[in-house]
Amino acid sequence: MRFRSKTFGGLAIAAASITALAACSNSSSSGSSQTSGTPVSGGTATFAELPATTPNYIFPFTSSAFISVSNLNLFQYLMYRPLYWFGNGEQPTVNNTKSLANLPVWSNGGKTVTITLKHYMWSNGQPVSAQNIAFWLNMEQAVGSTDYGAYTGFPNTIVSSMKVASPTTLVLNLNKAYNQQWFLYNELAQVSPMPEAWDRTASGPSHCSTTVSDCSAVYSYLDSQSKNLSGYVSSPLWSIVDGPWKLTAFNADGNLTMVPNKSYSGPGKPHLSQFKELPFTTDAAEYDVLQAPSSSSKIDVGYIPTEDLPAKPANAAVGSNPLHGYTLAPWYQWGISFYTVNQQSTVSDHAAIFKQLYFRQALAYLMNEQAVIQGPLKGYAFPTVGPVANQPVTQWLSPQLKAGTQFAYDPSKAKSLLSSHGWSVASGGTTTCSNASTCGAGISQGTPLSFTFSYATGVAWIQSELTQLQSNAAAVGIRLNLKPLPFNQVVAASAGNCVVAKIPCNWDMADWGLGWSFYPDVLPTGETLFMCGAIANSGGYCDKTNDSLIDQTLTSSSNSAMYTWQNYLSPQLPVLWQPNAPYQVTEVVSNLHGVLPQPSTLMLNPEDWYFVK
Repeated sequence: MRFRSKTFGGLAIAAASITALAACSNSSSSGSSQTSGTPVSGGTATFAELPATTPNYIFPFTSSAFISVSNLNLFQYLMYRPLYWFGNGEQPTVNNTKSLANLPVWSNGGKTVTITLKHYMWSNGQPVSAQNIAFWLNMEQAVGSTDYGAYTGFPNTIVSSMKVASPTTLVLNLNKAYNQQWFLYNELAQVSPMPEAWDRTASGPSHCSTTVSDCSAVYSYLDSQSKNLSGYVSSPLWSIVDGPWKLTAFNADGNLTMVPNKSYSGPGKPHLSQFKELPFTTDAAEYDVLQAPSSSSKIDVGYIPTEDLPAKPANAAVGSNPLHGYTLAPWYQWGISFYTVNQQSTVSDHAAIFKQLYFRQALAYLMNEQAVIQGPLKGYAFPTVGPVANQPVTQWLSPQLKAGTQFAYDPSKAKSLLSSHGWSVASGGTTTCSNASTCGAGISQGTPLSFTFSYATGVAWIQSELTQLQSNAAAVGIRLNLKPLPFNQVVAASAGNCVVAKIPCNWDMADWGLGWSFYPDVLPTGETLFMCGAIANSGGYCDKTNDSLIDQTLTSSSNSAMYTWQNYLSPQLPVLWQPNAPYQVTEVVSNLHGVLPQPSTLMLNPEDWYFVK
């Protein structure tokens, strides 16, 4: 979503077993270039948050209600490092230099994996240890199925035994041999070691790191502490970090300040003396500051609203930059973009309607992706063609889907699908079911096609896209009642599987704007988003053939298994594909270096930034 997730989301092997990615580079810039200069030690760099996407959860074991790019990639990981880091320039590959552990070593026919930590220290003087990894895994085993936003069964259904063999070595025995790249990129990628000081409840120290039965109470305590935003800076829990940054100021509105962690023992120690994130309610408000900085208000790394961009020429990587003194570079995510329809909705007959493939196909034919890309997105976007990202280009994308979307805009096909399935189409009015026997199971005679559609406010292109979709749908009598809400409210209500997460299912359709970022589940195999009962499967889509095909990608190292799965799922429309816009079109002040190229994993690395003179 970056929504992670894992904007949501969600959730090493011997080096020779990691397949290299073939990809094309989209690193580009316009306006004032980042020329050479003399590095300056110190200084404060400011980063503009996207509208209404303020960090609001600090605990890196993040529930589905809070798992987003703004919480993980742009906040937590600066302080609490994941076991394995992903992102080499714009490529979504494992970065061994920035990882806490060496690439895993496999033995026993691929059923035993040994993880050896490098030398890292917590800021309280304790070493990052194998027991800290076990702490995370025990917690995931205890509460992951209901309380971890990237949970897919790991470690419960995969790890048969676990042993802390030494302070720096953890050995996992698996129940069978898996695709080793998948195990690294999607399972171990989720893990963030947690300090022993977090192993406690309100009553005092506990033993979750060694005893799974203690973990539920520990999780409840840490989750409650993470919701106390005003206590982040003073908390004795969150002040213990192993990353390059520590928090010194935080407000619930999103204003935050970090300073270098003097105890950081990893590579790439910060050059800056301070790093700040600044909140904005709208992209227009951010752009006002970007255009007219002052001594009290400036943005070093911001974004230009798409409505203020000159259109990008066809086949050009970037268009002209309207700002002086900045470098322009679109920040494309390794992810897919979509809106979701709730196949578990408790509103009227809506779940039954959304379960009908013909209805989802009708909606797909009403989304004019090219018009959105060339219109409100000014050419800075790519069509989403299915469950595997097509930007950056990787070997994981099916050759069949490289050709483009299978549902090009065609309202006549949408109308035909509805008419042929028993709906009385009322252009400009409200289409109703006139033949319950053909409308589909669970749909009553006279049921209207009228739905509430929540979407994230603050970004103009999202509103433009949905207003256009609303108009297209109205032409075939589908009423989309748009409901603008702050991003965090849309995510909390609709970005997780409502049945699994035990939250209200009384919503119809939702769009938090950026779909899904493949991090921390970097390999796009689909188990987090599209398997029956997955906690991040927000629409509740369930198809046993799809589950079986996903299972094959988890054990087979062949790309053909990935191709077979995505070729099947793409036309099934588990969600409704929409243009994959950049996470933002970044503007970097020209005397700040180290920001570009921007990682497609949406990781923020201000420790690499430095001013020049």
